[in-house]
Amino acid sequence: MSDYILTVDEEGVATLVLELAGKANVIGEPFVLAITAAIAELGETEGLTGVLVTSGHRDFCAGADLTSLYTERDPARVMEGVRALHGAFRGLETLGVPVVALIEGAALGGGYELALSCHHRLALNSPRTQIGLPEVSLGLIPGAGGTQRLPYVIGIQPALEHIGAGQPVRAPKAAKIGLIDGLADSSAALVEMGRVWIAANPKPEQPWDRKRFKLPGGVQPGSEMARNLFVGGAAFLYKKTAGAFPAAEAALACIHEGLSLSFDRALEVEARAFVKLACSDQAKDMMRTFFFHRNAVLKHEGLPTPIPHGFRKVSVLGAGMMGAGLGFVCAKAGFTVVIKDLAQKQLDLAQAHVAAQAAKLRHLDDETRAALLARVTYTLEYEAITGSDLVIEAVPEVLGIKHFETKEVEPLLAPDAVWASNTSAIPITRLAEVAEHKERFIGLHFFSPVEKMPLLEIILGEDTDERTLARCLAFGDAIKKTSIVVNDGYGFFTSRFFAAYLLEGVQLVSEGHDPRLVEHAARAAGMVMPPLKVFDEVSLALGVKAFTTREQFTDEKLDLPGIDLVRRLVQLGRNGKIVQRGFYDWDTRSIWSGLSEFASGTPAETGVAYIQERLMLAQAAELGRCLDEGILRNVRDADIGAIFGLGFAPNTGGPASWVDRRGVGQVVQDLEAMAAVSGPRFLPSNTLKTMASTGERFYD
Repeated sequence: MSDYILTVDEEGVATLVLELAGKANVIGEPFVLAITAAIAELGETEGLTGVLVTSGHRDFCAGADLTSLYTERDPARVMEGVRALHGAFRGLETLGVPVVALIEGAALGGGYELALSCHHRLALNSPRTQIGLPEVSLGLIPGAGGTQRLPYVIGIQPALEHIGAGQPVRAPKAAKIGLIDGLADSSAALVEMGRVWIAANPKPEQPWDRKRFKLPGGVQPGSEMARNLFVGGAAFLYKKTAGAFPAAEAALACIHEGLSLSFDRALEVEARAFVKLACSDQAKDMMRTFFFHRNAVLKHEGLPTPIPHGFRKVSVLGAGMMGAGLGFVCAKAGFTVVIKDLAQKQLDLAQAHVAAQAAKLRHLDDETRAALLARVTYTLEYEAITGSDLVIEAVPEVLGIKHFETKEVEPLLAPDAVWASNTSAIPITRLAEVAEHKERFIGLHFFSPVEKMPLLEIILGEDTDERTLARCLAFGDAIKKTSIVVNDGYGFFTSRFFAAYLLEGVQLVSEGHDPRLVEHAARAAGMVMPPLKVFDEVSLALGVKAFTTREQFTDEKLDLPGIDLVRRLVQLGRNGKIVQRGFYDWDTRSIWSGLSEFASGTPAETGVAYIQERLMLAQAAELGRCLDEGILRNVRDADIGAIFGLGFAPNTGGPASWVDRRGVGQVVQDLEAMAAVSGPRFLPSNTLKTMASTGERFYD
């Protein structure tokens, strides 16, 4: 079977249908061979007037063949492949006839770079259409000409912003910012638009091949505006990433350098930068987690196959920010929703929140938005819950309150209903003690703001059955969450892991380390949010309550100066961002100068490297304890959960990847050395020590 189909109509318009073996067009050696052969065939076609490039698969082109790229470590081989791809795309755009990309489904990474090498880009206006260059999110840069072509298409600043963000966009936004040139409402209309453009543009030339072409947006290469843009962009990038993400820096450098060169020389600049990144440890770790492991999680590999959940009516107990967010997410997914609370004021706030979130869905017409809002009922009465198929309990983290709600509400539910607690820490088995149907009692731990955070941590109690898990996996899919599954225990995985990070941050401050240095060190390690800022975000009072609850459900006594520091700040009314005062003065977004008064003295050792060591090792130690206690069922869930739920350093691929890259044996040695100085919280777990003794890794 050929990897492409080429037909030519009576008007000389060729249709090139790319249909590589497998489920999608991916860019690797077979793709390069196919596109090169097709271009050769087109070059020999008499009477050729234009080319429509399309796909025989569901998506236009899904980007690079990451399976091959992930395992390739030889820079020479990677460079050979990149140069061949550059040559193929140059051959396509210099055929001498108009070439139009007809995009349906995804055109991502190298797939969109294929479209950029066409003279005109059209896309189907469908929710399935995704377009863009997400390579930076995998530790890479566009390597098939994207850093060089995109500035000519949309301008320097928009190109920097799009490539740096690493986020694909839907078809309407792609058209708005110029990634594509037009939208069609049907496949037939897409083809017709392409044919019309070909007829009207018989001799097109790419902007980068014109001698006096001016870039869109007014900023031209070599101008003072361009220099200021690149200097400001570099400063902004460092402020945002603290140097932890070299791919973003490389993309900026490639665009800057390439715009001063001939196009073919500029492609060489991009190729060298791409090869260096593609062979780096960071890119390999990010590819493994963000592509392979995330896909495995989305497919629920190693878990029961999801079955129809049977949920139609979902009731949410508690109308706080989490409850309101859950109500919106469920209504958006088509469920009938009841939000129950004890206070009418809280219900009014929840209703306003849902309405505000619905207003952000600009792709919805007024009728569809009104129908979404009508699916949500706000009530003070338990009777409205009657017949619910799923309850998500989101009331305060007090065992007695949660038990009361279970006893009151469970008799009202549908016969096969599932009870889910959104608790962030209390063991599900303890919560299920008063439930009549413990086999249908489960933890569904969401993350705030639930409308944006992609992770769902599913926790199995001792009596939760496999059927309930399978139904909840299907529910997670329905509300578009990435679900990890863990076993029961106080704090599960994410809350325990998150607490280790926050606790070490405040402990460092209590010992006299400069809080500004603590924050910078965390960001330079790649953490999305530094510990003091994120503690302020979640509220210090909640932290104090969590410390108390932790002692209630575990034998652990948290006797650390850092905890005393948090308690004293709460006593002073410095509860965090909610009151604009915590570790930070939020009116100026600066660290509170009074923090130094709470330090015990001057530490014997400090600095960015030392603080990073403390923060990262504290989290590695907690990872080990979660493995010892059987909380984690699959180690990949630690990487997915920590990054997607907690903002752990994405540049590392996750905590297990970080341990692997450093070496388990080295991590155990470092933990033992740190424990001797800073306390038993750093002691390596039995799992880590066993792995160190046998030379085992988490991943091959």
